[in-house]
Parts: sequence; structure tokens; C-alpha cells
Amino acid sequence: MLRDIRVGDSTGASRWSVAAVILDLDGTLVDTLGDFEVALNRMLAELALPPVDRGFIERTVGKGSEHLIRSVLAEQLRRLDPSACDSHCPAAQPEARYERAWQSYQAHYLAINGDFADVYPGVTEGLHALKAAGLPLACLTNKPRAFATGLLRAKGLDGFFGHVFGGDSFERRKPDPLPLLRTCEALGTSPSLTLMVGDSQNDARAARAAGCPVALVSYGYNHGQPIHQVDADAHMDRLDQLRVVA
Repeated sequence: MLRDIRVGDSTGASRWSVAAVILDLDGTLVDTLGDFEVALNRMLAELALPPVDRGFIERTVGKGSEHLIRSVLAEQLRRLDPSACDSHCPAAQPEARYERAWQSYQAHYLAINGDFADVYPGVTEGLHALKAAGLPLACLTNKPRAFATGLLRAKGLDGFFGHVFGGDSFERRKPDPLPLLRTCEALGTSPSLTLMVGDSQNDARAARAAGCPVALVSYGYNHGQPIHQVDADAHMDRLDQLRVVA
């Protein structure tokens, strides 16, 4: 079943006939910076490293937990006095700390998943409207699937989605188009009739490569770059600006 969707009162390029909608999670549905900050800093404390700046986290999230942890480790190790370590010191070897950091991060994140996160204004209303219109919804994120399903459940959003896929669900992650193509297969829809909603260039690049129309929210995490400079079919300030045309 096709439904016409538009952003607010817009017409033209910001109006689509779609059979399903795919939505990103972090920065699109839920503000999870607080969760990242707490879990990462508890991890860093276990490794005797200084706490990470919230701004650095905001610029770094979006490419999966492995990338986030490696980036944070490299950043915090650079802050140490190089003269305090010789070549045999673990602090001089970021990759040597990765496995311990990953295990620590997983434990801390699962323990607080959703406790320091908030659903963005307009998200619940927007999801209700899309669901009421009979559109199948899928959540596609680069975070591990177990983290994603736990977060959606904690925030009462899990009932909206027929499918939830994470960064470990497929061989590659966004901005590669493969996750979107596989999600379209699961939904039983063609990419050209499946709207991607996200908050970053990762979502936009993946959608363009997959052949999906794409709308971006203005409030998420885009690696410190202005979101309106990212090529997309529409930009919006709230998810409930997506209107199903009767």
C-alpha cells in the first residue's frame, strides 16, 4: 500500500509516495549523548584515562561502537604526557587497550542503556501518525542491535517497529547502502518507495546509494557539520512534521 507523505506543508521534492519508512535511532529518535558520556567515562576510569569531552562524543558517534571506542581511546591517550611512557607502556599502544575497553564499555552501556537518554520532541507523535497510516516501520542504526532493542524498549518505542537492525546485523554499516537494501528486502519494499529518515551524512549517503528518498532531522549528530549542507530531499525540525496526506 502506497501512502503520500510530505514534510509540513511542502510540495515537490519534499513529498513522496512510499510503502514503508526506515528510521535511524541515535540523534533521530532518541538523544543518547548522556548514555554515551556515562558509559564511556566509566570505561575510561577503569583504564585510568581522563574523561572524554561531551563535544568530542557528539562529533564522533554515528559510525558504530567500535569506531567510537577506538576514537575515544586515541583521543584520550593523546592527552597523556608521552614522556611518562616508554614503547612498552600500554598507554602508548591504543589498540592494545581496545579489547579491554570494548568489554568494559559493553558492560557499562548495557547497565545504563536509556537511563541518561531522552526521546526527542515530536518523535512519539510522528511514529504514531506513520503507524496509523498503515506504513511498516523499521529501525536501522549503526549501534549494536542488542543496545538498540534495549533502548527502544526502555523508551517505549519498540512497539512501532516490525524490524530492528543494528551495526552488527549486516556485513557493512551505513554509509554503505547494504544495510538499507537489506532492510528494504525485510520490509518487502523497493528502495525507491522506502523513505529513510536520519540525522547525519551517513544516513543521507547510504540512502542516496541505495536509491531511497531521504529526510534529515536538524537536531541530531552530524560529526560537527551543519546538517543543512548535507544533500537530502528534505530537512525538518521534528519528526511529526512528516505528514501523511489523506
